[in-house]
Amino acid sequence: MEPSLYDNDNVFAKILRGELPCTKVYEDDNVLAFHDIKPEAPVHVLVIPKGKFVSFDDFVESGYDVSEFFKTVGKIARQFNLHTGGYRLVTNHGKSAGQIVHHFHVHILGYPQREHDCTNNSGE
Repeated sequence: MEPSLYDNDNVFAKILRGELPCTKVYEDDNVLAFHDIKPEAPVHVLVIPKGKFVSFDDFVESGYDVSEFFKTVGKIARQFNLHTGGYRLVTNHGKSAGQIVHHFHVHILGYPQREHDCTNNSGE
């Protein structure tokens, strides 16, 4: 979708402009990350680029530094120590795939390792 078809009134655009609050966990010149208001995991963070991208396709075709964006996603996951437990990265493309907010974003769904986790990883 072309930037001209981007909805400037979507909830993430309003968050980026400071019109709606969020619980920010990370921000730099290109990225904003914040807690999801309806978490689906112990850690549920939304990571959005600060550009007018409706979908992953828009994002990739824009010339934006995609690898830098995903390095930042990894940095945010490590900020919550998710690399020791586990996490999923999810992005939905289009209505039929479950995309509700039409601003490209990545969900970090994290499951931190618990101190008392007795999982035997030796295969026994």
